[in-house]
Amino acid sequence: MDNASYTTLTRQAGLLREMQSVANNIANSATTGYRSQNVIFSEFVKALEPGEPSLSMATANTRSISLIQGALTQTNGTFDFAVEGEGFFMVEGPEGPLLTRAGSFTPNGEGELVTPDGLRLLDLGGAPIFAPPDAASISVAADGTLSADGRPLTQIGLFVPADPTDLQYRDGVRFDAPGGTEAVIEGAAILQGYVEGSNVDPVGEIARMIEVQRSYELGQTFLEREDERIRAVSQTVIK
Repeated sequence: MDNASYTTLTRQAGLLREMQSVANNIANSATTGYRSQNVIFSEFVKALEPGEPSLSMATANTRSISLIQGALTQTNGTFDFAVEGEGFFMVEGPEGPLLTRAGSFTPNGEGELVTPDGLRLLDLGGAPIFAPPDAASISVAADGTLSADGRPLTQIGLFVPADPTDLQYRDGVRFDAPGGTEAVIEGAAILQGYVEGSNVDPVGEIARMIEVQRSYELGQTFLEREDERIRAVSQTVIK
């Protein structure tokens, strides 16, 4: 197989990953707290024999996560929280803390606020948040201070990766920051009784899907014609 075919195949593999990313975005366009994702193509240039042009290969090996604010929906739920501005809630994952913008929580049997699948919400100090079951009212201030019957109890933490490029997708609407996190001091607010929707632009994603599909079809056509050319040359040599 010649260099043109190798180059096209690497591009086709990248386009397939991009199509999978687009499809995942569209499927989660109505998922609370979902962050739109894309792939980044990297170019690798290889020197060939002296006097010959270099070989350029592309691969999609990095995932990009959009941090654009999603639309806020009012639910009036006591334990529904939305982040306005930068920052993520922190929840206790099976292998360590995880970051999320999905702010729909409920008290478990012990009174701790948890995600729908049972992961505990953490405060600014990294401890689980407890909401007294016998409290007549639970309120959350813009800075995350949670109060029961007017008495401050704890402060819901908002965090960002210490390295902005270090945010890694884990599952669903959760992310990991292997390089550590930092508390958000200013520039963000927590709204009680709201949840943040997905930040996916469905129309834009459909347009991107069409573009990726066309690019993939062009690459496939090129590979088929290149295969026909090689076969024709081989048959000529054999004769």
